Amino acid sequence: MKIYKIAAAAILISFASLTWSFKEDLFQVSKNLDIFASLYKEININYVEETNPSSLMRTSIDAMLDNLDPYTEYVPESEVEDYKLKYVSTQYGGIGASTIFIEGKLFVNEVNEGYPADKQGIKPGDQLVKINGNEVRGKERVQVSQLLRGPKGSAVELLIIREGALLTKTLVRDEIKQPNVSYSGMTADNIAYIRLDKFLENSAQEVKDAATTLGKQEPKGMILDLRYNGGGILQEAVKIVNIFVDKDILIVTQKGRNPQKTISYKTLSQPLFPQIPLVVLIGGSSASASEIVAGALQDLDRAIIVGQRSYGKGLVQQTFNLPYNSLVKVTVAKYFTPSGRCIQALDYAHKDANGKTLKFADSLMRKFNTKAGRNVYDGNGIYPDVLVNTPKFNPITISLVNKYLFFDYANNFKKNNKVIAPAASFQLTDNDYTAFVNSLAGKDYSYVSRTERLLADLRTEAEKENKLTAVKTDLDDLKSKMLGAKKTELTTYKAEIKRVLETQIVSRYYYDKGKVTQGFQYDKELNAAKSLLNDSGKMLAILKGEGEYKTIGSPVKTIAAAVEDNNQ
Repeated sequence: MKIYKIAAAAILISFASLTWSFKEDLFQVSKNLDIFASLYKEININYVEETNPSSLMRTSIDAMLDNLDPYTEYVPESEVEDYKLKYVSTQYGGIGASTIFIEGKLFVNEVNEGYPADKQGIKPGDQLVKINGNEVRGKERVQVSQLLRGPKGSAVELLIIREGALLTKTLVRDEIKQPNVSYSGMTADNIAYIRLDKFLENSAQEVKDAATTLGKQEPKGMILDLRYNGGGILQEAVKIVNIFVDKDILIVTQKGRNPQKTISYKTLSQPLFPQIPLVVLIGGSSASASEIVAGALQDLDRAIIVGQRSYGKGLVQQTFNLPYNSLVKVTVAKYFTPSGRCIQALDYAHKDANGKTLKFADSLMRKFNTKAGRNVYDGNGIYPDVLVNTPKFNPITISLVNKYLFFDYANNFKKNNKVIAPAASFQLTDNDYTAFVNSLAGKDYSYVSRTERLLADLRTEAEKENKLTAVKTDLDDLKSKMLGAKKTELTTYKAEIKRVLETQIVSRYYYDKGKVTQGFQYDKELNAAKSLLNDSGKMLAILKGEGEYKTIGSPVKTIAAAVEDNNQ
């Protein structure tokens, strides 16, 4: 009895402490609001120059939120629709075309199959001059989006320039649906493949529909591709895991400073595919809800994770309504996978002397265990069971992309070639590539490499120390060799450049789905996944944690791998 009284007293003390703390927080909030409101009023009334109250308020809000994390943000009424499209809904009224600014001019980048822009013959490379009589030049991207979007059934008139000629096109806006599942299909060796690019509304239903359709063909296994998925709605992630995991299983727990934000999410229904062999593809762009899915399936030993370490966003946001139809999105909690690990990579609570957010050190990572006893670690994202390294793009390729030289050539290629091979087998010939290289004559695609910057810094330091004379010959020799190497880069990196160019070209004929299927020819992670699904013995060994598969993402190994990667 005495023990119960002590426990009850402890609970009462704890509750009283929380209540006092909550009241203290409310007092501080109220006090500071009064100070800020008075200051804001006095500045606007008494400052010597004319002030803009809205601008001052926005600056104050942004400065306050900048000290938190990049996911906590204020959304004014004018940006609410774009916010909902980015984070919630996949539908809007528009023409079905994406645009890019090149040297201040607005061009059509890609058109979506079957939508108004496609039906009315709008083509990539068309320059948009006016939208409903409004000049495009000088407008921000948000303003352009607002002009192109509108209610389904409303008309929009476009004045475009194509090959030097002015054309007027009148389009009727339609409801544009951006699917969460951008592609699904069967591979040649009877494996189901689903690419999920977003976790917005109905994403779980889209995955379920795709899996059900492909399941009718009795695949030997399934691949869920999350490599290009930056996340979205947490509850959708839980539903997707539920497709493959039994009912009433813990998938994720979010824990916040406010006790009301601490919630555990379990599966609610029986799975559709509880036994199908499953591989999940992840990469550096896989974040948030993607990591919940990958982390849960890894912790439950239900799927093998293939690819590279994920982004490492272990934070949960919630949107709150504010006066005058504005919003604020606030980070309210951290999330934890079934094993208890949080995979947040950046420590926003602690910054260095320059205000830079620091990463949690690999050496501080803690060990957790999957359902079968495999060792996994928290911090810095989800580490794959099977690591497949993919090289980064070389500077020459990045320069060609950034200066839109692939874009220009792809548009001309489409004009001169009415048909090409099917997307799945399309490749440029050597003659095609030579033609692309020749098209670069007289065009600026130069860039300053990291080595050249280091050489310039070394020269500067040598001058400061009066040692330039001693090393000038060596520095000049290195610079000359660097310039010589850069002259041959179009040949040295031909394979990489050709792949990017093929992606641009194939989209002109087969749209987004064509880009996906054409890329399968070079997809190392996909090939690794297919190899696993064709080797049931190896899959079982990985999931049981046999031998080298007992520990996933050992800090010692990942630190060594990072050092090796940085030295390449």
